Amino acid sequence: MMDITHFLYLILLFNFCSLTVQGSELSSTTDFEKKKVQTYIVHVEQPEVGVLGQSDNLDLENWHKSFLPFGESASHENQKGVYLSPSSKDTAYTDNAHTQILGAAAGNGNLKESNFGKGVIIGVLDTGVFPSHPSFSDEGMPPPPAKWKGRCEFATCNNKIIGARSFNIDGNMTNGTGVQPPIDDDGHGTHTASTAAGRFVNYADVLGNAEGTAVGMAPLAHLAIYKVCFGEDCGDSNILAALDAAIEDGVDVLSLSIGDDPGPLFQDNIAIGGFAAMKNGIFVSCSAGNFGPFNTTLSNEAPWLLTVGASTLDRKIVAIAKLGNGEEFDGESVFQPNDFPSMLLPLVYAGMNGKPESALCAEGSLKGVDVKGKVVLCERGGGIARIAKGQEVKDAGGAAMILMNDEANGFSVEADVHVLPATHVSYAAGLKIKAYINSTAAPKATILFRGTILGEPSSPSVASFSSRGPSLASPGILKPDIIGPGVNILAAWPFPVDNNTNTNIKSTFNIMSGTSMSCPHLSGIAALLKSSHPTWSPAAIKSAMMTTADLLNIGGKQIVDETLQPADIFATGAGHVNPSRANNPGLIYDIQPDDYIPYLCGLGYKDEEVGILAHKPVKCSENPSIPEGELNYPSFSVKLGPSQTYTRTMTNVGEANSSYEVMVIAPKGVDVIVKPTKLYFSELNQKATYSITFTRVESDYRTGEFTQGYIKWVSANYFVRSPIAVRFE
Repeated sequence: MMDITHFLYLILLFNFCSLTVQGSELSSTTDFEKKKVQTYIVHVEQPEVGVLGQSDNLDLENWHKSFLPFGESASHENQKGVYLSPSSKDTAYTDNAHTQILGAAAGNGNLKESNFGKGVIIGVLDTGVFPSHPSFSDEGMPPPPAKWKGRCEFATCNNKIIGARSFNIDGNMTNGTGVQPPIDDDGHGTHTASTAAGRFVNYADVLGNAEGTAVGMAPLAHLAIYKVCFGEDCGDSNILAALDAAIEDGVDVLSLSIGDDPGPLFQDNIAIGGFAAMKNGIFVSCSAGNFGPFNTTLSNEAPWLLTVGASTLDRKIVAIAKLGNGEEFDGESVFQPNDFPSMLLPLVYAGMNGKPESALCAEGSLKGVDVKGKVVLCERGGGIARIAKGQEVKDAGGAAMILMNDEANGFSVEADVHVLPATHVSYAAGLKIKAYINSTAAPKATILFRGTILGEPSSPSVASFSSRGPSLASPGILKPDIIGPGVNILAAWPFPVDNNTNTNIKSTFNIMSGTSMSCPHLSGIAALLKSSHPTWSPAAIKSAMMTTADLLNIGGKQIVDETLQPADIFATGAGHVNPSRANNPGLIYDIQPDDYIPYLCGLGYKDEEVGILAHKPVKCSENPSIPEGELNYPSFSVKLGPSQTYTRTMTNVGEANSSYEVMVIAPKGVDVIVKPTKLYFSELNQKATYSITFTRVESDYRTGEFTQGYIKWVSANYFVRSPIAVRFE
């Protein structure tokens, strides 16, 4: 039942310049879009309505039409910057490899209790869905829960896809085409939806690679699809309207593989809508963003959202670059032609003419460069998609491409559906290949295709593109929260990937990389936990995931990043998700919706700014503020000058009679004191509180530098770990 507030902040959108437009003043519509149109989202009070503007008898469609008439400007230059989250700026379900690395394969241990997400509804905000794909079959699926209030805007909903709607509010105003059905004409939404909750599909593969059974994380969960992205951009107005509808419809989990530019939380519309969802008991999982490996590049930083970074699988689709001097360098590619000759071909560096655009294999840059019949070495980057670089080589007559990383991406490579024989190799390998080219008058190379290989011991590792903390919006909250599979993810796809129109389109799959791919893994896992523990709050589910996460790879060593060195806490957050352990965490850190009010006041926000997020009037003078570190969060992010002391309260969800003793792995240069050192519980749901004090000790760390560690509460059958990041002031 939706709680009704006395005051609510509805979303009104105003086109500021709409009354000033005169045809004689502008040379073209494009000029108008670029120079004149701006959209303002104004949050105003509205009495006696429900969450995000819903009353019990308010017609939702009319509300959207009357209160969201204009949407964002169609001008990309003036849009706020909400975007899809896969690493498409550089590129480019869950199959058996994903479920194995997550320890969540069919029938595994404690996850039997979740019944594969049965009865849980996952709402996916994305580019729509391709409903006839077998990943969305409803064979053996029960009908939707009685609470479901949603509807379907195409004819093919079933007991798997129980609702599908489009929200193209800004598009309706700019092109007058009316509401488009929520069919996926991009592929992104189909991929993410099937990753979260796709059914078992046998004999899945992409161009003969990564063969196996495809299955989402929660295959018996229901899906509710909300199409909010049209083209590359996802309008703020679309997202807010869809979040509003999803709350009213009755979803349990929301999955948003969408990101926004960082900024104050009260200006972040995903944070605003996500708070309303959280107030209604809905778990919200979001992508961290694809602007790594650089720090402070995160999206979706609010503490009531799960912020998900991306990691690798233990599966590689190997393509080896073999040089004329006998050296071989492992790389990856999904496209692995059987008829590519193993004989050595002439090898050439695309940038041999000294032009940076040629080195990057930019469109048209290889005209006049002799690459015909040769293997061409291209450099990654320049905002040019990896596959597009191969297209330029192919158009120029090249026989194959070796794509080398730039320095920032290091050893982090991805498998793509290239348009010609190709391999993607590391930066170190690329430097050696360049050196070889410069060492001989007649360099030669070929590519040896080795197919799918499992068991990579360094996995999971952090993907180079995965955005990193610390958080800009709230530095006292450690972000990202967690990492999960987001590299070379095989999932459902609406189109044939080989451009073969004879391919059975109902069973096509594609491999994609990005935090867009890691987000729905965690959304599906949240559905499993919700099915096992229907009374758990969103904060409890998040805590269970974070405090049980893995710090080691499958080889038993520390998780590494794109440098092959141990990844820091701003890359991994709490670590790599472990679903089975999350299902039985022992203790949890819980947070109620009103607990965020003192935290928001403590950020220095004005009353009306806090009210925008809280969806009710707030007077910070009447709500004693707390420092960020005092929020009952499962991790710690500490700015340390003078000593800092915080408290945490833990709830027993493990064994009635149990005790826990604290283990401290203190960050270097920091003394950590926890009181008490033991917690005792005599019943389930009992709470216990501890304090933790951080004090700087003599060290070589300078102001602005970071160090990390963790505390771990240990009992006979459980451990509950909280990571610690410390920045010295």
